[in-house]
Amino acid sequence: MSEPQSHGAAEAQLHDPHAVPHDAAHFHNHARLYAIIGAILLFCTALTVGLSYVDFGSREANIVVAILLAAFKATLVALIFMHLKQEKKTIYQFMLVTCIFVIGLFGLSILGFFDHIFL
Repeated sequence: MSEPQSHGAAEAQLHDPHAVPHDAAHFHNHARLYAIIGAILLFCTALTVGLSYVDFGSREANIVVAILLAAFKATLVALIFMHLKQEKKTIYQFMLVTCIFVIGLFGLSILGFFDHIFL
């Protein structure tokens, strides 16, 4: 008879590349990263409020600056808090297609805003 196979957590981590270690140092590293990203997001939020009082020359320039800062914050949230930085190539392909559609919708909205149809 053969000996029973051990199916413990340590063995699962050896065979599963996505297995997460559950030790205190692992949690400490994640907590530290989350605190740093949270501080960056708080700083960017304060920066957004501060930049809302700055005139960049035109309304469109102000909107572009606001969208760029919001996109940076959204990227941080998606990569760190939604754990997308460890994802496979397929998720980035879906994100690229989504970004193309979002840019297209923004472009169509801007075109509609500046090209009024008078009946």
